[in-house]
Amino acid sequence: MSIQVMIVDDSAVVRQVISSVLNQVSDINVYAVANDPIFAYDKMQKQWPDVVILDIEMPRMDGITFLKKIMAEKPTPVIICSSLAEHGAELSLSALAAGAFEIITKPTIGVKNFLESSGKEIITVVRAASVAKIRRVKRQVSALTEDKVKKQDDFSHESMNMPLDTDLASLAKTTDRVVGIGSSTGGTIALEKVLTQLPRTCPGIVIVQHMPEKFTAAFAERLNSICAVEIKEASSGDRIIPGHVLIAPGGKHIQVKRSGGQYITIVSEGPAVNRHCPSVDVLFNSLAAHVKQNATGIILTGMGNDGAKGLLAMKVSGSKTVAQNEKSSVVFGMPKEAIKLNAAKEIVDLDDMVKFIN
Repeated sequence: MSIQVMIVDDSAVVRQVISSVLNQVSDINVYAVANDPIFAYDKMQKQWPDVVILDIEMPRMDGITFLKKIMAEKPTPVIICSSLAEHGAELSLSALAAGAFEIITKPTIGVKNFLESSGKEIITVVRAASVAKIRRVKRQVSALTEDKVKKQDDFSHESMNMPLDTDLASLAKTTDRVVGIGSSTGGTIALEKVLTQLPRTCPGIVIVQHMPEKFTAAFAERLNSICAVEIKEASSGDRIIPGHVLIAPGGKHIQVKRSGGQYITIVSEGPAVNRHCPSVDVLFNSLAAHVKQNATGIILTGMGNDGAKGLLAMKVSGSKTVAQNEKSSVVFGMPKEAIKLNAAKEIVDLDDMVKFIN
């Protein structure tokens, strides 16, 4: 059985090019196209697609509204393919939060050439989407979330103005713990589920989520608004301290290194590793080299194998390592590869990940 795909885009060129790309392979069939969600919905009543490729800005109904309608009626893998996604990070993140499987950013100029040159990527994403576990999205906001201004003031006092009589042994024990998390497709929802449940006493966390440049700042800002912990896009020299989460900027690698009695982040440009920048392997390898037994490595849902070898390096160095289980993964690619290498000491359901981190 071939994967039945519907393309919903008001551009005839986009519909034609994506159809041509997908129909080149025998296991994918574009059975329907529509220039707006209203026409698309009528066609879906006759045959529901396995995968939907959806633009955001369209006449009569925008893509995000249609996405929410699909997820409410029959959760289906939806791939957002939009030029708005290139400069509209907030809209794209809203789509991911609403349950979109993946974002493909298309440029405003040269769309035809871009789609043709990205054919292999589009085919890979459609295949992964067809076997993904798509569920109704239930946003969870932590009961620990407090007034953000008060929380920021408290953290400033705790981390920068520590009183002299603080138990230094206890301080060293907590600040030396570093949790590294790597995720990709399905990771935005998985991360939100985990981070919204974390208390402010959790260890410092550094995250690589495969995401385009400029998206990560908006992603971090949105998470920060709904979580008890402090979350920001990482910069070089950021200290890793309890209750703080640092997210690698899109388009840059992140590493963790020791600086005196503290761990800090190093953010730098560099070539893609495992086709990704930032790369989970780059983060995990730095944790293996510089944090060793004080580190915990967690690999979550995602396509491909980024992070598998790095997680193995962490395990060899004495770190705790864990992979998300297949049942709770949207795409069991990255965790599966790590498990195949025997890199994960434990395999954990997403619902139990907070307990593991704490």
